[in-house]
Amino acid sequence: MDEHRGEMARWIDTLVAKGVQDLVFVNRPWPMDLRLPATLFSCASLTRLYLGVWTLPGTAAVPRGASFPNLRELGLCMTVMEERALAFLLERSPVLEFLLIMWSQTGARLRLVSHSLRCLQLGYTHLEDIEVVDAPRLERLFLRNVSLPGTGKFTINSPSRIKIGGAPNLRVLGYIQPGQTELGISNTDIVAGSKENIVLSVQILAIDVQFGIRNAVKKVPGFLRCFPNLETLHVYSPPISEKSTGKVNLKFWQEGGPMKCVVQSMKKVFFYEFQGSRSEVAFLKFIAERGRVMELMVVVVAKACFSSVDDDVSVKLKPLTGAKWSSKACKLQIIESPRTDVAGPLFRHKIASDFGWADPFDLRYYKEERISVS
Repeated sequence: MDEHRGEMARWIDTLVAKGVQDLVFVNRPWPMDLRLPATLFSCASLTRLYLGVWTLPGTAAVPRGASFPNLRELGLCMTVMEERALAFLLERSPVLEFLLIMWSQTGARLRLVSHSLRCLQLGYTHLEDIEVVDAPRLERLFLRNVSLPGTGKFTINSPSRIKIGGAPNLRVLGYIQPGQTELGISNTDIVAGSKENIVLSVQILAIDVQFGIRNAVKKVPGFLRCFPNLETLHVYSPPISEKSTGKVNLKFWQEGGPMKCVVQSMKKVFFYEFQGSRSEVAFLKFIAERGRVMELMVVVVAKACFSSVDDDVSVKLKPLTGAKWSSKACKLQIIESPRTDVAGPLFRHKIASDFGWADPFDLRYYKEERISVS
């Protein structure tokens, strides 16, 4: 591609002249260190832009006064970027509402300052940390397979440092792994029971918890206490990749102290890839017996649970179906998972950025196969 820079410059001039609004610009073939032509910033008519396999240009290379005044959706895929270059790009996009960063290859620090951004998606990318400094319109923050600093490996863990200092309208947050993420509000770490760190705005939360690992489950109560107005909880329970380190029974949840959201505000719980462990059943039973305003509980049973005639799902769920439910109006739905290869939480980019979907983690886009439990 490098030998065609003159041709690219003429092509970009044509795009500018024609007032193109929607552009996907990918560098093929590689290398990835090829710098994005700075003249692209002259294409002021763009409303949607996706860039792939480029290095973002330095700020000095961009023509003075050039910007994306109409850009509302931006996707950066397999890009190499410095912190300042990313901040500069956001500064030059004053009406940007949707930002997607996928497969970023550098450990840049994302310091978000945007008065227009509504949805931020990060996936399969290396980021040192994430700091939401000033984003008054930000409503949705998604993290999917973001690598931990220093590991060099992609995991379903969130980055170890997320600071949210200015996002009063943040309503949807996920996937977070309690105990693995240093989550800070107003530049302070969340501490269970600490009133100054309560997150009032979040109503929909998605978490990833290995119920076979006792230390992982022990972090959940304190984490949930930080979201007193939570209405919908999505829980992904990944297949156990290591030896179980102890079960958590119902007594653990009962003695863990009050969780305001469970008792007063939680209306829906979705539990994905249920495997029938006692720890999973204990958690769901606790929600059922404490949730006063619960309206719906959906249990998505892992397909592996149906692979053997001896694996009776009804028996495994009997403690839940026979529980004394606090909300008599709550409906229980049992769904067989359509997934055979579970590599992480099910997540779709288009649904996440579509505000027509009130809950982007919802199961309505599944091809559901419901089964009955007696």
